[in-house]
Amino acid sequence: MPSSRARVVVVLVLCALTIAGTAPAVAAAGDGTAGIESESSPVDCHADRTASADLEEPRIVELYPNPTTDGNVGEYLVVETPLETTLENWTVTDGHTTARFPNETVSGRVAASTDPEVTETLTDDPVIELEGTIRLAADGDDLELRDGGEPVDAVSYERAPLAERWHRTDPDAASESETPAGVERDGQGEWHPRDATCLPVSSTAVEEATAFVLPDSPEVPRETLQTADERLLLAGYTISSEDVARDLVGAAERGVDVAVLVESGPVGGTPAASESVLEQLDAGGVDVRAIGGEGARYRYHHPKYAVADDRVVVTTENWNPAGVGGESSRGWGVRVDDADLAADLEAVFWADFEGWDTESGDAFRANATFVEEDGATDDRAPTFPTDHEAATVDADAVDLLLAPDNAEAATLELLAGADDEILVKQASIAADATVLEETVAAARRGVDVRILLDSTWYHEDENAALRDDLERTAAAEDLPLEVELVDETDRFEKIHAKGVVVDREVAIVGSANWNQNAFENNREVLLAVHGDEAGEYYATVFEADWEDDPWSLPFSLSVTVVVALSLAALVGYRYVSFGAERAVGRGRSGE
Repeated sequence: MPSSRARVVVVLVLCALTIAGTAPAVAAAGDGTAGIESESSPVDCHADRTASADLEEPRIVELYPNPTTDGNVGEYLVVETPLETTLENWTVTDGHTTARFPNETVSGRVAASTDPEVTETLTDDPVIELEGTIRLAADGDDLELRDGGEPVDAVSYERAPLAERWHRTDPDAASESETPAGVERDGQGEWHPRDATCLPVSSTAVEEATAFVLPDSPEVPRETLQTADERLLLAGYTISSEDVARDLVGAAERGVDVAVLVESGPVGGTPAASESVLEQLDAGGVDVRAIGGEGARYRYHHPKYAVADDRVVVTTENWNPAGVGGESSRGWGVRVDDADLAADLEAVFWADFEGWDTESGDAFRANATFVEEDGATDDRAPTFPTDHEAATVDADAVDLLLAPDNAEAATLELLAGADDEILVKQASIAADATVLEETVAAARRGVDVRILLDSTWYHEDENAALRDDLERTAAAEDLPLEVELVDETDRFEKIHAKGVVVDREVAIVGSANWNQNAFENNREVLLAVHGDEAGEYYATVFEADWEDDPWSLPFSLSVTVVVALSLAALVGYRYVSFGAERAVGRGRSGE
């Protein structure tokens, strides 16, 4: 397994490129097609530690008002300074209390605190001790930086989330020396969890990908695990599949470095079947950790992916029998062989795996709550037909999307760029989701939109409630918008896919449910696969599930013929609705 130092270097290199602006959000594909374009730079969560040569005055660039320490001991602000700045006569005030900087000469970033010994455990910046009293209020505050009593910089913030840091997002405002310091130029910022990543979309040119769906092709993710030679990294929300456990242990036994990261507090508790699986992994030499707890970087660690050597597999399904095991859910998945993509996702894995909010598998099992699931005692695994074979499809580019880093903005951009058609397959969708708003906006500009949702009992009522709202909107505005709840079928038990196809030219496959918590608070991993063949593959599955028609066109047919036949299916409109996904009963572990 790579050393901790090697893993950290990979992550820091990515962050350094992001900071320097040399990691573009767009990478040209082999035929000139590009992935996601982004006009805004990512928030500078891992800022350059060197002094800025053109900075004229010190400025406040980071705040940590609400750490998880008792009484918020160790709270701090970070000041970025020009080269060789003497801090004599510098103070910081909240209007009620004032603290003085020490008479030191500094360059670059320094963290200032009245409790420096504690602060040193919370930041990598050099720490200096403030003299006097200054408290960063957890419910919001206004801070002013002064030189000899003269205001130089000011920032304001609202309620400080637990264990999140405020990072400045207006780097140019504080250097405008002709603008008087004061409220009118208060620094603007965003909150990010302590040590969370803040990476831009990375786009990789590829030639092909393996598209597959579940329950039809459970052999694809397992084959990925079974063929690893050097490294095997698996990230999930839950893991309870004995088959997957055997694959992981088998890899470790043949000398592969294997690591697994799971969520420590899934909704309703960890599935009881996970206990023996986790024990098996620990006993088999697999490095297992669980992530979560008070103040954790992410509300839920919810991705479903694996990195096996230079191969990446991303699915919508958990590493459970109901998911990747093919015993229940309609899910989507994609596998890509590409060293650059694998390196990018590996860096994300180690950043999450080695964070302060993880614990060993042994420690997790000692304190975890394991719960039996509805239907878990049924030994008869259902059998479903393989109507849609996995297919190797041509691709132009693959974008790695991460939440909360960039996935929401990237998805919104793809939806906003739709010209002809958007196909959405989700278990449910929150009424206030920005991605839903953008999808309805697409319908308003004439894009044909169809949304297919789950009809399982624990989704049905909420889905029906939102159906009425969408139906009224579509009817009142004469929108080309259709929504269906999947009919009962003998081809799968429930829809658990989190997929989108835009213009049959790009497909988004990954773990993010369409609600704000997923995009803003969870760790989610998605791939946006660009290419007509990839888009057509998932669109074909969508059409079959929409019509409840198991027949799937042979993939060897030309894209032109497939498109022509698919367009013929666009007949009739029916308006239904859907609601936010809940983890209830048997569906809990599948979320």
